[in-house]
Amino acid sequence: MNRQVAGWITHRWVKWVVLALMLVILGGLGSFGAKLTSVQDNDIASWLPEEAESTQVIEKAGSFYDENTAPAIVLLTSDAPLTPADLAAGQQAAQAIGALEDVPVGEVVGPIPSEDGVAAQLIVPITLDDEGWEDLPDFIDEVTDAAEDAVEGTSLRVDVGGPAALGADQAEAFAGIDGILLAAAVGVVVVMLLLTYRSPILWLIPLFCGLMSVFASQGLVYLLAKYGGLTVNGQSAGILSVLVLGAGIDYALLIVARYREELRNYEDRHEAMAHALHRAAPAVFASGSTVIIGLLCLLFAQMNSTAGLGPVGAAGIAVALLAMLVLLPALLVIFGRWVFWPFIPHFGDPQRTSKGFWARVGTWIARAPRVVWVVTSLVLIALSFGIVKLDATGLSNAEAFTTDQPSLAAEERIAEHFPAGAGDPLQIISNAPQAAEVRSVVAGIDGVDAASVTQPQVSGDVAYIEATMTVPSDSTEARDIVETARADLDSVEGADALVGGNTALNLDVQEASAADNRLIIPIILAVVLLVLMMLLRSVAAPLILLLTVVLSFAAAMGISALVFHYVFDFAGADSSFPLFAFVFLVALGIDYNIFLMTRVREESLLHGTRRGALIGLAATGGVITSAGFVLAGTFAALATLPIVFLAELGFAVAIGVLLDTIIVRSVLVTALNLDIGRHIWWPSRLGRDDGAPPDQPPNSSESTAKMPVSAQAPRNQTS
Repeated sequence: MNRQVAGWITHRWVKWVVLALMLVILGGLGSFGAKLTSVQDNDIASWLPEEAESTQVIEKAGSFYDENTAPAIVLLTSDAPLTPADLAAGQQAAQAIGALEDVPVGEVVGPIPSEDGVAAQLIVPITLDDEGWEDLPDFIDEVTDAAEDAVEGTSLRVDVGGPAALGADQAEAFAGIDGILLAAAVGVVVVMLLLTYRSPILWLIPLFCGLMSVFASQGLVYLLAKYGGLTVNGQSAGILSVLVLGAGIDYALLIVARYREELRNYEDRHEAMAHALHRAAPAVFASGSTVIIGLLCLLFAQMNSTAGLGPVGAAGIAVALLAMLVLLPALLVIFGRWVFWPFIPHFGDPQRTSKGFWARVGTWIARAPRVVWVVTSLVLIALSFGIVKLDATGLSNAEAFTTDQPSLAAEERIAEHFPAGAGDPLQIISNAPQAAEVRSVVAGIDGVDAASVTQPQVSGDVAYIEATMTVPSDSTEARDIVETARADLDSVEGADALVGGNTALNLDVQEASAADNRLIIPIILAVVLLVLMMLLRSVAAPLILLLTVVLSFAAAMGISALVFHYVFDFAGADSSFPLFAFVFLVALGIDYNIFLMTRVREESLLHGTRRGALIGLAATGGVITSAGFVLAGTFAALATLPIVFLAELGFAVAIGVLLDTIIVRSVLVTALNLDIGRHIWWPSRLGRDDGAPPDQPPNSSESTAKMPVSAQAPRNQTS
């Protein structure tokens, strides 16, 4: 940051104007934050790319069914064959459900007896409006209560399953996601700030700025979704609060740490902050910009939900940067040195770059840097082999939750008496003249219940057919049936048949996610490399750092895969998991590269690369480690939700960040700096002429900042 700009932000009078403007801007955006839930789109069809076959079915089948209608299946079972009285009670249940005033229920079908004679089912179509996702749990409760009241006095048991019931369980799992995650993340942040600053006061300022960032980012995303067409869902909204708080506190830690240093060099706290911002802000801005650019790379994704996360996260990081580079410095200088109590930095206190834990670690690494980086790399490579246990090919409905869900238990009971895919059929669209042939082909597919294949419904030149599968609609076997159906129907000349339905949707989601992994990961790596080259003015250092990033990610995935398989007993992972984990680990992990290497380069200009690497580690090791624990803790809060994808993402990012900050950045990168020496800055001048440039005057600001305080020129005594 330009020294003049930094000076204005922290000017003794202008700081009050800055504070007022920031409170108005962030507070104004934050006032819209509570409305974010109202613009979320959690319909799986809206996540898919337009060219997906299942999406095309939804678009073309609108005249045959309401795409906003989700069926609930009410299962009535008895230990003995159903009697006429039981079936009459089932009919009363259908009438009671159909008469519900608060639930938008269509015509109820049934009761339909099972072949074994001990069960019957009601098909209850529930029509959802824009806020239907949040209302589904209440709807299902009312349907259940109505059915139970109707069969009271009989031996019938009531279970409710089907897509609507599953949606209700998913809605409850995501209910209050923002509040739950934010509360858990805030708890972690408070503890880490207290441990880092050892002050009962100072932690309040970064936390205040962090919370302002979260609420303002939610408001900004709401406006983008409301008026800019941005796709937001419960998943991306939940990740937003964790991402903004974690990254924002990371930036705050770096700024506060540099400010503390400069308070020992400058009597005037305004001048100290101006100097701290001048030195730290470029690293913070570069870090945030890298995260923003990395997230925006998600716009290349086929999946609308993945593409939507890019601008959602980027908007949040932009707000966090604004708060931490402008609001935080103004607040710190307004409150003065006393906020550091009881460890108040005083003018003239010695710097601690030669003391402390990380200074001792640097001394230990310096004894044999090549041995350190070779051994560390081999250990990380060995850990990365655990990735063979990462089965990122998708999860069934039952596998997608970490806890038991009523709808899933109901599905198991339904499958005992009816075709396993009942209530969730394949949906086939074709040209009308070939509809009969299409129906015949579908009925002959292995795994399709031939008796359930409906007669074609025709509207204009388009025909619509439904077919129930004999296997659960969320199973691997069901996806295989979809692929078989698509291949067989392609052979029906002139039919232009398309296969949709929830099974096809899930299949298309997994295939699109896998394609996104192959496309976007290389793009993000290229972007990160270019940013590092521009920031460090080198080619060698960015290439080496990028390799450490990839190695760190691979090791984190290896550890995570082993834990998922052997400890948590997860069945696998969603196809989008590797990409999400990569984006957060690489985009956020590069922050720590930037924090460390910009300081190393600054010190190398004065002391040479070897000494600069040790000073850089001693000066930033503590703040990088603290930042890593904060970010790891905030992402670990995702595990508080009963969703396997989020639990896996939270664990992987947490373990990856800790591995990155404690081992990769602080040990591996420092060892490489020490072993490679000045050549790491190739082809810049620093790579050819290690140490302070000969044309730098001895009384320059760079030299003065590193001189003992007693030898520096007198400074403003105002504090």
